[in-house]
Amino acid sequence: MAGTNDKDRKPAAVAAGGGGGFFSSIASTFSNFGKSVDGVNPEGLEVINPEGGTEDAAVEAQRGRWKQEDRESYWKMMHKYVGSDITSLVTLPVLIFEPMTMLQKMAELMEYSYLLDLADECEDPHMRMVYACKNPFANLSLSMHFIALRAWKPFNPILGETSEMVNHGGITFIAEQVSHHPPMSAAHAESEHFIYDITSKVKTKFLGNSVDIYPVGRTRLTLKKAGVTLDLVPPPSKVNNLIFGRTWVDSPGEMILTNLTTGDKVVLYFQPCGWFGAGRYEVDGYVYNAAEEPKILMTGKWSEAMSYQPCDLEGEPLPGTEMKEVWRVADIPQNDKFQYTYFAHKVNSFDTAPKKLLASDSRLRPDRYALEKGDLSKAGSEKSSLEEKQRAERKIRETKGDEFTPKWFEMTNEVSPTPWGDLEIYHFNGKYVEHRAAIDNSDSIEEVDIASTKFNPWQYGDLVAQ
Repeated sequence: MAGTNDKDRKPAAVAAGGGGGFFSSIASTFSNFGKSVDGVNPEGLEVINPEGGTEDAAVEAQRGRWKQEDRESYWKMMHKYVGSDITSLVTLPVLIFEPMTMLQKMAELMEYSYLLDLADECEDPHMRMVYACKNPFANLSLSMHFIALRAWKPFNPILGETSEMVNHGGITFIAEQVSHHPPMSAAHAESEHFIYDITSKVKTKFLGNSVDIYPVGRTRLTLKKAGVTLDLVPPPSKVNNLIFGRTWVDSPGEMILTNLTTGDKVVLYFQPCGWFGAGRYEVDGYVYNAAEEPKILMTGKWSEAMSYQPCDLEGEPLPGTEMKEVWRVADIPQNDKFQYTYFAHKVNSFDTAPKKLLASDSRLRPDRYALEKGDLSKAGSEKSSLEEKQRAERKIRETKGDEFTPKWFEMTNEVSPTPWGDLEIYHFNGKYVEHRAAIDNSDSIEEVDIASTKFNPWQYGDLVAQ
């Protein structure tokens, strides 16, 4: 269970000479990179080999998905944001985006929802935690998989934008962008087995060639049959080699899933990447009872699979038991440009859309759709147009003295503490259930035609015509 300390990991760094700059104390020990890459002068930037090797940093810096001209352009644009929270920047080039929004990624968390069904049906309280923790673990793994394999940025949702999903495991899902400054999203998923509520606010810190990601959010899961409520605290993540080198993610720290009803909890420790990649992707931990006694040990890799085995009070496997696999990462189609799983493609398609889709749905965004079709020029112009409309609507709102009010969620007086700051909580208001029931009970069925349906998340409808 002992992890590799951060100090044991040896990064290769861009030499900073005798000057300062970020990571200068580390960079000063590596003089083989020089002060420029492809004509760019990224002084003091950290380049870390994803395999944990010690080869020349300049060699690693030349790797990755960026072309030389893209690397130069991106660095010249981004260097002024070093040290800043870049969560809500709207000036990023469309070439770094994937054709999906953050709201759709929240829907994508339902890929492993069958584990929650198993948790709800399970009568053993500790095995219930194994199943229940595997869904948020799988979701966290999925989030890191987004970064580690996709290496693309999702679109920031427009205020009032939504994402709906049906036709998957009996789940009804709705997400909405409830705040623009700071950017916050809320989501609600429900099936016969569970209720899944999320308030999400991500904080970031851009460090030049890496970015720290702090999940200032709250996830609450209620298992209906079992009658318990669970709370999740995920670890922070760091995305390495954003511009120079092969992009990869590390997420050292603890993920804690607590049964607020019984006091049982799961603590999983994500190992940091050490020398020559040692510990990379590895996760170990235990299911504890309310008395904080270990009952089940868990081990595996977030990039592959996780297994469990009953243990004694010392955390050692019980005699006569064996390790059993409980979760495995979903397959990805070969040569998929954006490294989407089959389910991710469903989320991004109309296969999971309800009839009479909300006009504010992410699928209808013209920039997202253009990027999906490979038209970067149109995607860029459409993205700029949406951002201009959002700024215009904000000015109208301020002039009128109005406030934005989400349709499907409402802010509460509840403030939830997290390791990275306090979080204002949004609750599902139930109006979406009434809206969907009225449509489902209607005799008319309106087909969604992406060629004619305009994306419309706007509070003031006349903006669409402008």
